[in-house]
Amino acid sequence: MKAVILAGGRGTRISEESQSRPKPMVEIGGRPILWHIMKIYGAAGITDFVILLGYKGYMIKEYFANYFLHSSDVTIDLRTDTMTTLQSNIEPWSVTLLDTGAETMTGGRLLRAKDHIGDEDFSFTYGDGVTDLDVRKVVEFHRNSGAIATITAVQPPGRYGTLDFDDISSRVHFAEKPRGSSGWVNGGFFVASPAILDYIDDDETIFEQTPLNRLSSDGELSAYRHSGFWLGMDTLWDKINLNEMWNSGKAPWKIWSEDPTVRSDV
Repeated sequence: MKAVILAGGRGTRISEESQSRPKPMVEIGGRPILWHIMKIYGAAGITDFVILLGYKGYMIKEYFANYFLHSSDVTIDLRTDTMTTLQSNIEPWSVTLLDTGAETMTGGRLLRAKDHIGDEDFSFTYGDGVTDLDVRKVVEFHRNSGAIATITAVQPPGRYGTLDFDDISSRVHFAEKPRGSSGWVNGGFFVASPAILDYIDDDETIFEQTPLNRLSSDGELSAYRHSGFWLGMDTLWDKINLNEMWNSGKAPWKIWSEDPTVRSDV
């Protein structure tokens, strides 16, 4: 199964970072959030990626073009212009990088990837959200549902703490960022049949609008409810929060093995 990642948006709500690089290249723990998302898929045995580029997409191309060198110990013989790999911890990934246009909408980006998606079910998500989701469970749920598309529904933590009042004593209890206070939302991490592309008209199509509404109306959209961790990196505060979790050694989304070659196919 292939995983398609939408990585072409400008990330205007985190402009402090996205002015200089694509949002998926914003770093968490010294690695782009895009890498963390790919590791989540890798933990489910999905290692074939199609990354849809747009805004400053050349930076993502350069990252993967140099990935092997940056992740390996090497000896470079300048006299003979040769390089010998001493040790490498490279993931067994195949990464296709497609330029889908700087202004193309989310649906249009998917449509432009049609020739690379093929005839089988595929996964796709956004380049800015991490989770402790086991993608294999979504794939199984999707295959049992019979729907064209399955969306992962999540309950993100509230942006603000809540106050619970005791009407008798006037005392108050403070709960910091309770999970689920925002209700169920689109967490990405879709699984879909290629038939989903028939619901997309052109480059201007925003996938989250007409296509999702039509799929729902046709009874072709199912939802896998994930009650675990999920966080979309929408703001600078989200980036700081994710980095604090990673640096503390308590990142909930780190569900992969330390050995990058370990895999379990779906």
